[in-house]
Amino acid sequence: MTRMLSTFRSLSHYNFRLFFAGQSISVVGTWMQKVAQVWLILELTSSGVILGVTAALQHLPTLVIGPWAGLLADRVTKRKILLWTQSAAAVPAAVLGALVATDVVQVWMVLLLALLLGVIEAIDKPARHTFVIEMVGTDQVINAVTLNSIVINTGKVAGPAIGGLLIGTIGLAYSFLLNAVSYLAVIAGLALMRTRELQPATRAVRARGQIRAGFSYVRRKPDLLAPLVLMTATGLLAYEWMVTLPLLARGTFDGDAEVFGLMFSAMGLGAIVGGLALAGLLRPTTDGLAITGVVFAVLLMCTAVAPTLEVAYVLLFCLGASSTAFRAVATSLVQVRADPEMRGRTMALLVMAVGGTTPLGGPLIGWVAETLGARVALALGGVATLVAASVTWLYLRRRTTSTS
Repeated sequence: MTRMLSTFRSLSHYNFRLFFAGQSISVVGTWMQKVAQVWLILELTSSGVILGVTAALQHLPTLVIGPWAGLLADRVTKRKILLWTQSAAAVPAAVLGALVATDVVQVWMVLLLALLLGVIEAIDKPARHTFVIEMVGTDQVINAVTLNSIVINTGKVAGPAIGGLLIGTIGLAYSFLLNAVSYLAVIAGLALMRTRELQPATRAVRARGQIRAGFSYVRRKPDLLAPLVLMTATGLLAYEWMVTLPLLARGTFDGDAEVFGLMFSAMGLGAIVGGLALAGLLRPTTDGLAITGVVFAVLLMCTAVAPTLEVAYVLLFCLGASSTAFRAVATSLVQVRADPEMRGRTMALLVMAVGGTTPLGGPLIGWVAETLGARVALALGGVATLVAASVTWLYLRRRTTSTS
């Protein structure tokens, strides 16, 4: 009973319960749209490179405007930012659903709407990540981050499964339209929050050079810089699921949209089980970051050589669990180590590291998968993460030893 209470302790906060509930609904819709968008591109082009370009365009704004979005999160009330971004995100989903339903959709339209959604997400992510600590406080942030990861991965289980089923039965359009409606759950949760119970950080005052100050701040703090470099390597070559998994499903295992959806569902289910098992145990430490990174890398390489689809499902389940632990430790480590007035800009750099590298990594991994196969593309991500995690651990260990 004590262990159970420890696992869910951050849900004792009313505002986080509302956030948790809204996300639980909206994330399912988000993953339905992700699966539908990938399959739509494959139906229109059958190209791994175009698939990578689509992912790149959706993440390009994170790379370009990420620092400014982080500064915005330091200057403006995060709840207000999220209300605007969640409302805006429903628009591209509804438009794409209408275009597919009326059978007038073309590749350039999908690419343009992916870019628009990317702009909205680039503004949303720094505020959303740093809003968690304002709802639950520093002591419970890793528990809240882990539970939030469970919500995201629950959506990864249900969303692709539902999306794959909808694609195979009534068509692509409904995944986009239902996602547009799902944003209402998050908007309602944010609107109903008790603002007096939030713990907002001191807002950054307007001044010249604040973006540059954010970069300089991280550069002066190796305990922040090293994890960010690690996550950049991982984001660039490993976290390209929307490119590698559909090509693995279709090219390696000769599967359809349902197989692709089940792959994501296997990862999501593993993330849920792993998150629940580890929510009360994970700590934001250098050792924890290195260990979870190495485990993730090894499982990614094992998935690359899976001999059958059934074995791939099992390995993806384990990979989902390790990915949740790895990202939860990295996210919490950066939040805890950053000064409150710099937290938005620091988290923006983390978002850029994981998602903002896709404009480079997406087309690159798409080309590798199309040229050498999806297995090679997955293995490349595993090797890169293993090397980066090992180097990060050795570097921070040596600094700690020399300092002491």
